[in-house]
Amino acid sequence: MKIIQFSDLHITPPDGLLFGSDPLDRLRRCVQHVNRHHADADLCVLTGDLTHAGHPRAYERLREGLQDLIPPVRLLMGNHDSRSAFHRVFPQAATDLRGFVQHADTRGDWRLIYLDTLEDGYTNGYLCTRRLEWLQQELAAHSGPVMLFSHHPLPALQYPSMDWLRLSNAPELLPVLKAYPAPVHLFSGHVHRCASGVWNGLHFVTVSGTNHQHELDLEREGAATSTFEPASYAVILPNADGLTVHFQPFGYEELRFPYTGDLSALKCL
Repeated sequence: MKIIQFSDLHITPPDGLLFGSDPLDRLRRCVQHVNRHHADADLCVLTGDLTHAGHPRAYERLREGLQDLIPPVRLLMGNHDSRSAFHRVFPQAATDLRGFVQHADTRGDWRLIYLDTLEDGYTNGYLCTRRLEWLQQELAAHSGPVMLFSHHPLPALQYPSMDWLRLSNAPELLPVLKAYPAPVHLFSGHVHRCASGVWNGLHFVTVSGTNHQHELDLEREGAATSTFEPASYAVILPNADGLTVHFQPFGYEELRFPYTGDLSALKCL
């Protein structure tokens, strides 16, 4: 099984640029790269901030940008999104909880859970009682390994400019996840950076954005500084022993060179 995760597309309406860039152009580069190298993926999960301001025309452009993507796609909500505008453009989006874009499905031995952490009017994430109860019921009904996808990270990343904007009631989820009998792996976006680690025994991964990134400043508090560092997506490879995650850059000059002990023999492939 192979799952692709990318995040934080920030698609704008027509003629709208973000930091002088058209996020749709950068999304298309991502789609082209996935199609070229990972067309065999079972699923692409887009972990929120699909648009920059929830404009209906932006979701129409998102639909346009994804139409050539070969693997099937699952779309999540982020703090820059609008559920109502999203549902108007993507009326067939799956949900197991009315009023939210929250869903779960089974692939192989793995249960994939997609959380809706959008709290209207807030940049940080939140799971209300209904969403939290749904998650508890979902976990109670299964016992195999879980991949949990959300826009907002649950753990603090020791990254002050974004940690204050994570899932604000993550401590309420922690006992539920810790009590689950099988491994739970957390995948999120929001921070516009690739990071991985262990949070209270739970493994987590975050990915960069397709349009822009946040500077790795471990001292800065308040709003993060946006940059055009290279974008990437995650290639998630679950297996019987666990899973592996690779971070794949895209949008660069893809020159290739064979490895050889004779440096004079190096030639561009």
